[in-house]
Amino acid sequence: DMLLVHDLGVETHGSDHARHLTAFLSGGLRALHELKAQGLTQAIGLGVNETAICDLVMAEADIDVLMLAGRYTLLEQTPLDGLFERCAARGVSVLAAAPFNSGLLAGGAHFNYEAPPTDILSRVRDIEAVCTRHHVPLAAAALQFPGFHPVVASTVVGMARPQQVARNIELFSHPIPAELWHDLKAAGLLRADAPAGDVSQA
Repeated sequence: DMLLVHDLGVETHGSDHARHLTAFLSGGLRALHELKAQGLTQAIGLGVNETAICDLVMAEADIDVLMLAGRYTLLEQTPLDGLFERCAARGVSVLAAAPFNSGLLAGGAHFNYEAPPTDILSRVRDIEAVCTRHHVPLAAAALQFPGFHPVVASTVVGMARPQQVARNIELFSHPIPAELWHDLKAAGLLRADAPAGDVSQA
């Protein structure tokens, strides 16, 4: 069992961010630790959409897990700029949520809950072209990619219908050749330091 505090951060609360963060650190966090000490939950942490708040909280608090939505996907790997390394050092596990970036990497029309900008659409087309050459659905690559990183304990996918559950099971099991990840890196479509398949990190 886990208890996650959701949606702290500047991008979510703007000028009101400091008030919410102070309230959490001075009150909510203490309550989480008390519940964990009582054995009512096994882990405590954050559920957020931005990376900066993760470092802010980890600098002030002892947490177990981060649910990070949309920030470690085929379209974005910013946690590799140090956050994942710090999580590993602190023993903080990561739940990589929203691997489809609000659906765009699974044939949807939204990116981060909004209409995608043209540069993102172009990047998706380029990634999909590489996937097609290797006979791999784009959504399969998107779903499997986050789990290659050793700090990622699980990938969390939003589903609304039984058919989506069945489809995601198929995608998660779809074989992906190591060459696909190599080609994405060679084309500059995936960071060279992103763990992926059997491809060695650059």
